[in-house]
Amino acid sequence: MELGSCLGQGLEDSNFILANAQVRRGFPIVYCSDGFCDLTGFARTEVMQKNCSCCFLYGAETSEPVLQRIEKVLDGKQEYQTEVCFYKKGGAAFWCLLDIMPIKNEKGEVVLFLFSFKDITESRGRSHVGDKKEEKQRSKKPGKSRLWAARRQGRTVLHQLSSQFARRDRSEMKINRNVFENKPSIPEYKVASVQKSRFILLHYSIFKALWDWLILLATFYVAVTVPYNVCFTGTEDSLSAARSTIVSDIAVEMLFILDIILNFRTTYVSQSGQVVYEPRSICIHYVATWFFVDLIAALPFDLLYVFNVTVTSLVHLLKTVRLLRLLQRLDRDSQYSAMVLTLLMSMFALLAHWMACIWYVIGRNELESNDPQTWDIGWLHELGKRLEAPYINNSVGGPSIRSAYIASLYFTLSSLTSVGFGNVCANTDAEKIFSICTMLIGALMHAVVFGNVTAIIQRMYSRRSLYHTRMKDLKDFIRVHRLPQQLKQRLLEYFQTTWSVNNGIDANELLHDFPDELRADVAMHLNKDILQLPIFETASRGCLRSLSLHIKTSFCAPGEYLLRQGDALQANYFVCSGSLEVLKDDVVLAILGKGDLIGADLCSTDQVIKTNADVKALTYCDLQHIGLRGLCEVLQLYPEYASKFTADIHQDLTFNLRQGSEMELQPASRWIPEQNLQHP
Repeated sequence: MELGSCLGQGLEDSNFILANAQVRRGFPIVYCSDGFCDLTGFARTEVMQKNCSCCFLYGAETSEPVLQRIEKVLDGKQEYQTEVCFYKKGGAAFWCLLDIMPIKNEKGEVVLFLFSFKDITESRGRSHVGDKKEEKQRSKKPGKSRLWAARRQGRTVLHQLSSQFARRDRSEMKINRNVFENKPSIPEYKVASVQKSRFILLHYSIFKALWDWLILLATFYVAVTVPYNVCFTGTEDSLSAARSTIVSDIAVEMLFILDIILNFRTTYVSQSGQVVYEPRSICIHYVATWFFVDLIAALPFDLLYVFNVTVTSLVHLLKTVRLLRLLQRLDRDSQYSAMVLTLLMSMFALLAHWMACIWYVIGRNELESNDPQTWDIGWLHELGKRLEAPYINNSVGGPSIRSAYIASLYFTLSSLTSVGFGNVCANTDAEKIFSICTMLIGALMHAVVFGNVTAIIQRMYSRRSLYHTRMKDLKDFIRVHRLPQQLKQRLLEYFQTTWSVNNGIDANELLHDFPDELRADVAMHLNKDILQLPIFETASRGCLRSLSLHIKTSFCAPGEYLLRQGDALQANYFVCSGSLEVLKDDVVLAILGKGDLIGADLCSTDQVIKTNADVKALTYCDLQHIGLRGLCEVLQLYPEYASKFTADIHQDLTFNLRQGSEMELQPASRWIPEQNLQHP
């Protein structure tokens, strides 16, 4: 959580600033909340490093005695509360309840000032402002309810500030347990919409995807019920019993007919890779590909039963030709491992169901053949005797349809996946031939289905395997070079946290082979936060595209130093998330949060820029940085923007790291924020 949001979370009036009490010259502001910026109208870059007495808020109605009292309180490092009239950036006056509270470290030294601002303009307007006596009393001794409200707000800020810094500089850090959790996906990059008729359905739309899943379920329903009705209910005397699923069958046929109509109005991708929107081309393409297959599956044979027209049940098997569509689906969705795995296993179960139906038909034919040598040794006859439901006169009696189907499915699945168990076995020649075919098909299915399943599972866990490989290499490196425990912990922490952020994907390497035009568009999307800074408002689109190619992403763990004092500054950094502190001689100069820009202005010469302070991460920080060398190259290509950039960079930098731009600091003891903070 960012420091600013941590300090302000749960506060109704989170308008405050923090000032460094160790710097004798003006007590500069090191942090200001978003609420303070909203209240005053000043941006954070306009407030940072200014005097904490907030001279930029003074105006004609600001009381001079109150300002003198504030200066004395700051010099004496005391607590103070008063009402004062301040002015916003636009010139509008507002009355503010100002609460000043010094913050001490464990040594009893005041290291920070907390300034809390509460807008009381409305409440003051309702009071009797004309009564000067009452105004003086209110200035000297504010109302009890208002005093306690401000104190509660200040205590909450102090408590959250303590808990925020209590986690800093720990030698042991928790290992990130969410390495493999799915991260929110990046919004898909969209191209400009094309002109098309509103009656044309996009093949990649959400509605079409849901409709395809519905048709897929209907196809599987047909593939299951049609063979079952043909094989198992064909012996029933009652027509209604034989066609008990007539209502659902008619509904499925209506879905298939509606799908044909929609396919005549659905776009497709041509062989050249272009999306075709022209209705005539769509119709020709559909008729030449899948129309006749869909038409055969959609023929409404079940409507004939409504008019008491009897048709042979074998005609319904024509509906199963729609399963050919599964081949198209497997090819189209091959990139989705879980979906392909589900479809392959469903096809395997469907094959077992079909063979179970054929196995039952073979058993029925053996019973009805009246062959004295085979009718009483078939598998169905043996099943009836075992279940104490024998057949009489080759046709009457026998096990129930439910028991016969379960036994058939059991036999086919055991034969497809192994060699069977013998409790349901082939006895006649026809049954043995079918068993041989089943075992051959089972061997083929093992090679096709389960071979693909193994590859899919390996592909699903390839990223996890890569993680473990790199983690093992890192641990071997640590062991071979005998790195100390603290350094080992930092390496492991950084590796695991960065992996959780990017999942081991190097965007620069991934996009290396793509054309510059496409890489620039992707880079602009990925770096849109930094490119929306005010400093880039006047830049042309071509300039922004060139800049985006030089922007890189970095990460910093708590306690890690982003920059050290005296380092050669290579880039300007933009804080995407997290909090950092700027230190010099163990004194906090600034606390940076989301949206802050830190770096230096550009030199007119090629001299090396040395940093004037340390920059240390307080929390996990995501950063974007643009190299100064790449920035100079882009500005040379766009000289009309270079002058504007050079003039405005000072205003947009939250903190300038160039040596010579900082304020002079006097020696002071190191503030240890992880220790208990207390209020005098």
